[in-house]
Amino acid sequence: MLGKVADFRIPLGPYTPAQIAVAAIGGLLLIETVAWWTWLGPLPLAVWVMAIWVVRRPKLAGRAPLPAAVGWLTLLAQPAAGRIGGRAARDRAPRRVYGGFLIEDLAPVATSVPHPQKPGTSPARRPRLTVRRPQATPLRLASPTQRLLAQAAVRQSKEVRS
Repeated sequence: MLGKVADFRIPLGPYTPAQIAVAAIGGLLLIETVAWWTWLGPLPLAVWVMAIWVVRRPKLAGRAPLPAAVGWLTLLAQPAAGRIGGRAARDRAPRRVYGGFLIEDLAPVATSVPHPQKPGTSPARRPRLTVRRPQATPLRLASPTQRLLAQAAVRQSKEVRS
């Protein structure tokens, strides 16, 4: 609000910046175009005073006109993707990612192969499990999961033997 200093008040004031802008621009416009509107009498002056009164407390979406206009201008000036750390956000250029994976069979394979029966043994005996290990497979334990699987396979083979 403008126009109030201590106990002094401008007549019919205080005024908002919007009212002062309408008064200044409207007064200048009326002075420059006096030849065009003199035949209307006091009507242009009444419209000017009414316009000053109308803009006393205007709200655009709950905001005063000047901050609202500044907000719209900054919105229009923003980059389409927004800002990150004060800089315009941009997508990175696309690039092809090459990769692959390898599945290794590190765990021993247990199969149920019965041993040939020796003469004189009882047939009620259960056949033993034979543990077959993959041949020529290098033992590379790259991850903790592979290590745990290998340890479990070793324990299982020890249990089967005993």
